[in-house]
Order: sequence, then structure tokens, then C-alpha cells
Amino acid sequence: MAKGRRPGAANTPQSAPASPVSVPRLSVSYAVPRAGIPSPASFRQWVAAALLGAKRRKPAELSIRIVDTAEGRALNRDYRGKDYATNVLSFPAELPPGVNLPLIGDLAICAPVVVREAAEQGKKPREHWAHLTVHGTLHLLGYDHLGDAEAEAMESLETRILAGLGIADPYA
Repeated sequence: MAKGRRPGAANTPQSAPASPVSVPRLSVSYAVPRAGIPSPASFRQWVAAALLGAKRRKPAELSIRIVDTAEGRALNRDYRGKDYATNVLSFPAELPPGVNLPLIGDLAICAPVVVREAAEQGKKPREHWAHLTVHGTLHLLGYDHLGDAEAEAMESLETRILAGLGIADPYA
């Protein structure tokens, strides 16, 4: 969403000063009712844990948009060519050369998919939200899971980050 950013239904800026351990500047917007969705403070905690786990010490700024199935499907179709709603989409910032900003990108998290997956996988919804937030943030930092070695490294890092948050291995 860094390209052609769409304004949120309701924006809740959440920011904190930079420190030796990166504390993210985060904006959360909601395209769905907020009932049952974690607070901006929870999203900030999960993003901060991902940044720390990835050893990012520089300031970081990102936005998270909580979307419904229709918007999630449209974004996945338009940006990835896949005509279904997925759990999380990551849009790394594409800054022009010479522009030095802490922006790392945007996440779109599809609330109905998160809730459905948590139920299907027997996971606590809050823990699944945390996992997908960490997962998406790592994508913004350049991690991927296209090959087996990349997937193993990313999943291992996610598992360590989530363990630090008191969350069991989501891949177990």
C-alpha cells in the first residue's frame, strides 16, 4: 500500500521516539468494526518484537490496515494476481534513491481470514494476530519463504520472536 496508499476509515496514529532498540512509529486503520481486533498497542508490541528479533536498531515507521474480505481479495488480486483474500499482505516501502526515511512499508491484515484460520487451526485468535503481524513485519524487512532454506530461517526467527512474547510455535 506504499504505492497508491488508500486512506483508512479511521486512523489511529501511534508513535514513540526512537531508541537503541527500535520502537516503531505505527498507524493502524480499520476497514472493519474494531470488536475482537487487538488494540494498536498490541500491534505496536508485536511489530517492536519483530524489529528487535530481526536486529533492526534504526527507527521504523509502518502502517497496518485491518481489512474485510472484499478489500483483502482485491489487494491480493491486484498486487499478487491471486483472486482470494489472504491473511496478511506486505507492501515494502519503495523509496526513491537519496530519500532517507524510516518508512519500511505497510501491512494489510484481513480480519475475517485471521479469525477463520485461528478457529480452523485451533489457535487463540490473539496469538494468530500476533503471528501474522510478526510475519508481515519480517516481510517488510526483506525476509521471505520462497525457498526451503529461506522458509526455514524465517519460520525459526518467527518462532523465537513469538516465544519471547509467550506464544507457542505456530508451526508445531
